[in-house]
Formats: sequence, C-alpha cells, structure tokens
Amino acid sequence: MAEKIKPALLQFLTPGEAPFKILVVESLYYLPEIIQMLPKAEVYAVASEKDAMEKYAAIAYQVNFWQIDYRSEKLPFAKEIFDYIISDLTLEQAGNPQDIAAGFSTYLKETGSFLTSFRNIRHWSQLKNLIDGHYYNVVARLYAKPEFERLLYASYYKMVYMLPQVNAALDDTVAKLQKFGFENIHDDLNTEFWLVKADKSMPELSLLKSMYSKKERKELAKILHRIEYDVAAEAACQRFWQLWQELGLFPDYIANFVKQAVYHPKRFYECLGKNSLAKLNNILQMVVAAQKLATTANELAELMDLEQKLQNFAGRKA
Repeated sequence: MAEKIKPALLQFLTPGEAPFKILVVESLYYLPEIIQMLPKAEVYAVASEKDAMEKYAAIAYQVNFWQIDYRSEKLPFAKEIFDYIISDLTLEQAGNPQDIAAGFSTYLKETGSFLTSFRNIRHWSQLKNLIDGHYYNVVARLYAKPEFERLLYASYYKMVYMLPQVNAALDDTVAKLQKFGFENIHDDLNTEFWLVKADKSMPELSLLKSMYSKKERKELAKILHRIEYDVAAEAACQRFWQLWQELGLFPDYIANFVKQAVYHPKRFYECLGKNSLAKLNNILQMVVAAQKLATTANELAELMDLEQKLQNFAGRKA
C-alpha cells in the first residue's frame, strides 16, 4: 500500500550559524526543524490555505508567512534572494511543472538550490495498481527518475542529486515485475519517492560565485578574455593585477575561474606571463593549481609543459 512521504529534505542541509534565506512552499512541517538547525536563517513560508499557517502560530514571529497559491500566483519576492527553496511534491501538483520549476530558479541566488521530491511512477505499488487496472493519483502528475531530471535541467538547474526513499515490497511483487520486463536499476522498483536537490550552478561555479560579487566576477571574466585573446593585453594585465590586489585573489581561485571561463587556458597564461614578468611566481602557482583541475591527459601535459617553460624563464630572469 502506498505511504505518505516522510519529510526528509533537510538532510541536504548542514546545521550551523549560516544566515541563509530560505523559502518553504506548502511543506510547513519543515519550519520548526529549520529554525532549530539554522537559528540565524531568515525564513519565509508560502501556503495557499490560512489554516495551514495557523498550525504554526507559535513560531510566527520567526517566519515570514504569505498566503499564496504558488501554482497560480506569482510569488512576491525579488529575484535571486533565496539560498534554498524547500517543498515536497511541488511539481506533482502543478499543471505547468516546468514553468513552476523555472520560476523558482529565478528566486534562487546563483549559488542556491531547490529541494523537492516526487512520487516514483516505477514503484512496485504504482505499477501493481496499473496492472490491476487502477490509478488512484487522479490529481497528481507522476514521474520516473530520468523524466524528472530532464525537467529540472530544462528549467535552468545545472546539477541534480537524488536520494531514494524506499518502501520495499514484502512479497515477490518486484520479482514478478522484473519477469514482466521492468528493470530494477538502483532498486528503483522499491523506491517510492525520490528526494531531490537541484543546484542552480555547478559545484565549481557555485564556489566561485560565493566568494565575490557578480559585478566583480563580471569584470574579472572580461579581463581574462582580453588577456586570452591578446586585446590591449598590457593594459588588461595591469588591471588584472590591480584586481588581484584589491579583491585578495589567489592562485587556486584564478585557476578555477580560468578553468570555467577561459576557452584557451594556455594562451591566457602565456599572455599573462609575457606581460607580467615581475609576477611569474604567482603565475606559476596558478598553473600548478590548474594541473590539479585537469580533466584530460592532453590538458595536464600542456599545463606541465607550460610550467616548465615558465620555470626556465623565471630562472633566466633571476
């Protein structure tokens, strides 16, 4: 028999003192635990029914409540202000799930995440009902794991993580389904719900974006591309080292930024070195850091060769 989902999305969060901004949509049962595990968080909650909010009157002074139906009304928040949006089964109930998912992404910071869940249509209980000629989820939109992943990627999320919530069959139902041709990869047939963390940015980009402002990163990217393509390179290199000093940039950060933003890293480092002879040691540190990020043998070999050339040049200069 199908069970209700067990609230478990907060396992994606780490307790602490971080001053996160968090929006909870309909799943108000998470509020007390959020307040306990993240006491400095600024918490907002949206629900379509006033009665649902009244159940949490005791913590009303710690939560910004809004009575809104997310399925049909635009949320009254500025863009890119939330670190997390948390809501179980949100897209099951939406008539336009991709619009809802994409709309939520606009309220997330560049480093933010959407925590949600969905009922697995490939769970043994759902398949058994369908085989028996029954379907009890009339108002719900059910998904398989690959379909839900595609929906989120199409809604501007860059990384999707899923954890299973298992309700295993106690008899031979799963074995029978496999005989009928249903694959059971990763025990999918026993997974009743999937818990989902959808990140707005890739992990590497999320780290980069968390350290400096959007304006600062935009200027840095512009300068890196000028150096990469040797456009007014001398002036661009001078501005790069000014930013290095002003923002407190460091080799590992630049190596990561170059990895994500620059199409021709070798060309960038060579141009930077040619126009920054007094900074060769800093550039060498960037190249060594970049080697740790290499994803192919050719990329690593190219960076090691560049390191050797820079070391030789630095030795002659000394």
